[in-house]
Amino acid sequence: QVRLAESGGGSVQAGGSLKLSCTVSGSTVYPSDTLCMAWFRQAPGKEREGVATIISRDNNTYSFDSAKGRFTISHDSSKNMLYLQMNGLQPGDTAMYYCAVGPPRTCTSWYRATPTEYNWWGQGTQVTVSS
Repeated sequence: QVRLAESGGGSVQAGGSLKLSCTVSGSTVYPSDTLCMAWFRQAPGKEREGVATIISRDNNTYSFDSAKGRFTISHDSSKNMLYLQMNGLQPGDTAMYYCAVGPPRTCTSWYRATPTEYNWWGQGTQVTVSS
């Protein structure tokens, strides 16, 4: 079992920055550095959408269109922490942000955008951006 806990959300003005953190604990049948770790977000009335993914073994990252050029995903294996640095925030980024973990294959193009492919989820942290 993997347990996830997000923190770092808050309210900022447009153009501001936030850094989200996710504590990752527990274990699976897969080596921990091969797991697919991701950030998703969900705004009221909208579907949950992918923000970015990472596999820490080779620092293989992927950013969905909403994040490209503004958000950076990273993982500190020594601390078992997943991060999302968000710069240039806009009101459209307002959402609940979730960290998620899935088996290695989840980070491939076939599966990474599909929330149901991720086995473990945190409770989420709210990000609100005002204009």
